[in-house]
Amino acid sequence: MALPPSGTTDEAFLREVDEEYRRAQMLSIWQRHGRLIIGAVVVALLAFGGFLFWQHQTASAAGQRGEQYDAALREIEQNQLDKAGPALAKLSTSGNNGFAAMATIVEGNQLLQKKDVKGASAKFAAVANNSSYAKTFRDYALLRQTVAEYDTLKPEVVISRLQGLAKPESAWFGSAGELVATAQIKLGKRAEAGQLLQKIAQGGDNVPETTRQRAGQLASVLGIDVLDQSKEKQAQ
Repeated sequence: MALPPSGTTDEAFLREVDEEYRRAQMLSIWQRHGRLIIGAVVVALLAFGGFLFWQHQTASAAGQRGEQYDAALREIEQNQLDKAGPALAKLSTSGNNGFAAMATIVEGNQLLQKKDVKGASAKFAAVANNSSYAKTFRDYALLRQTVAEYDTLKPEVVISRLQGLAKPESAWFGSAGELVATAQIKLGKRAEAGQLLQKIAQGGDNVPETTRQRAGQLASVLGIDVLDQSKEKQAQ
């Protein structure tokens, strides 16, 4: 390592070294975990989607649509996609009910598995942009659409889409917040990203533990000591 230039104080030199170290750390973590963050968001969304499946399936199991939906999901689990496809298509056009929304999202998930990103995104967008559907479904579909298109989206677009969901009171705070923070890092907005990651790391039961840990690690690289600030908050 080069010696500090003449006239530079030890304090200034150490600060410069510390900043370089943090930048190197952030780059290393992003290279190692950037894709992991996106993948983890996908897993979290699919898990919540499974909960929505169960919730609405249980609530309307006696109805015809509930039975059709349940049958389609079983066929997907059994890899009988030739049977599940027509059933999902019928359900997705059955009105503005929850089964129609989730059937359309499942169609999008199936298209993603076939590497048809454009087709999948269109399915997710059809739900996200339909004001007749409940907000829960629209928000979930918007997240799925953004994840599907993430590699082709400008960071500004990701932030614009998800900033309303990247808030502590949102059920999607962890997933949406991670995507927004990574987009902010790409734009060089390290302070904003660090503050958001800090909130995610301290998100409590509203955010999965693995998400909080990742956010805390990235926040520390950006110069925010999540643990110390949590202790200060508790002391107050």
